[in-house]
Amino acid sequence: MSDASYTPPNVWTWDRASGGKFANINRPISGSTHEKPLPVGKHPFQLYSLATPNGVKVTIMLEELLEAGCKEAEYDAWLVNIQEGEQFSSGFVGANPNSKIPALMDHSGKHPQRVFESGAILLYLAERFEKFLPSSGPDRAETFSWLMWQMGSAPFLGGGFGHFYAYAPEKYQYPIDRYAMEVKRQLDVLDKQLANNEFITGSHYTIADMAIWPWYGLLAHGSLYDAGEFLQVHEYEHLQRWTKQLLARPAVQRGRLVNKVWGDDNRQLKERHSASDFDGLLD
Repeated sequence: MSDASYTPPNVWTWDRASGGKFANINRPISGSTHEKPLPVGKHPFQLYSLATPNGVKVTIMLEELLEAGCKEAEYDAWLVNIQEGEQFSSGFVGANPNSKIPALMDHSGKHPQRVFESGAILLYLAERFEKFLPSSGPDRAETFSWLMWQMGSAPFLGGGFGHFYAYAPEKYQYPIDRYAMEVKRQLDVLDKQLANNEFITGSHYTIADMAIWPWYGLLAHGSLYDAGEFLQVHEYEHLQRWTKQLLARPAVQRGRLVNKVWGDDNRQLKERHSASDFDGLLD
């Protein structure tokens, strides 16, 4: 299919109807659209999120901390339905002026501390609990490098390939081919890295794994954008091994369910306030 030619105007103007599935929430300005405070539960950590890959990064991290015995990592997870524009409430904009999930509020200190951007939240929690991040040296540098790799690479997978392949109101060959090529290159990067390493950065499970798996692991699993066959993800054998290895972790299984509002009703946990909330969901 050939793309229709398009000549950009001298001045771009916003067409409210454009944008496909997310046209009702996309806009070229920031800030809140309505007044609504954020709910606050009983735990020091309050997470406001949705089970997209970026949200799942953080719920996996919190569940891994609890699995590791860090009782102080108990948290409340509140649903922020981005398709309903809840990320534009005054309370959420106060927690994240960029209006993107996830956002974390830490109430353990004298004054509440906001942390936004999923990578920043992973780093904040890793340093707070001294878990899943090497304390110094080459291993720490390698973990930082792969964390930043994910943050720089995933927009090509999500806003690029995912949008044009799964969500765009019209399908055009050029953008799909362009981003499919880049995503397959990224999969090859990961597959080659994992050929000689148990985890992304070596022999230790780190926040780099937690950041990369919800995007590329779920893509390799075939559940992200239903694009497994299209991208022939089975070809990446080392990535497949790592994907299955992490999927077998109890904390990963729990983290995937938090703030989830689609799929099997028995695999959704819209809000999470205690470990007992998972009862009956993982059987």
